[in-house]
Amino acid sequence: MATSVHSQPRYTKRLMLRPFRRRDVGALHDAISVSLADLQPWLPWVEGYDRGVAQRFVRESVSAWAERRAYDFTVRTIEDPNRHIGNVSIWPTSTQNAIGEVGYWIRSDETGNGYGAEATTRAVQVGFEEMRLHKVQLRIAVGNERSERIAESLGFAYEGVLRDEVKVGDVWLDHTVWSLLEEEWWAQRDRHRSGGTIA
Repeated sequence: MATSVHSQPRYTKRLMLRPFRRRDVGALHDAISVSLADLQPWLPWVEGYDRGVAQRFVRESVSAWAERRAYDFTVRTIEDPNRHIGNVSIWPTSTQNAIGEVGYWIRSDETGNGYGAEATTRAVQVGFEEMRLHKVQLRIAVGNERSERIAESLGFAYEGVLRDEVKVGDVWLDHTVWSLLEEEWWAQRDRHRSGGTIA
């Protein structure tokens, strides 16, 4: 497994993914603010959200990247690189076994445009081709059908259900687990390249 991931932007046919910078707090806060109702059922940090949460996330993201604990990307369109349209992250969960996990969300007024699948494909490429992972996993709250469609479109295999995996407010959520192996990535890589979602 690779020990570092470069901090230059990555591109798809429509998107730019780059590490967070401290000046991204305002754009991140705007995206979260318009998306709170859609994020709230799935993510525990949304309860009591304020701008300070965005500030702490960006600060932690910069530190995590430098310490090689996680690689968070702000997702922007190439046409409007100042507007934050979502996050996608990849992080190692087992160095010994070369396993990582991906997480993502897209702001509510940009869902339905295919940006989630496009950004996630690019992050998965980082996992397999830069981090040299053997396996990339997704954990998706049961009922989050949009995220499950992304997993299916990228060829992830459904593995099962983790019961009461995350507590959101007073509710425990089960999560489905999905995975993609390195040989499966290489088998479908040309399809992604021809579609413009990877370089």
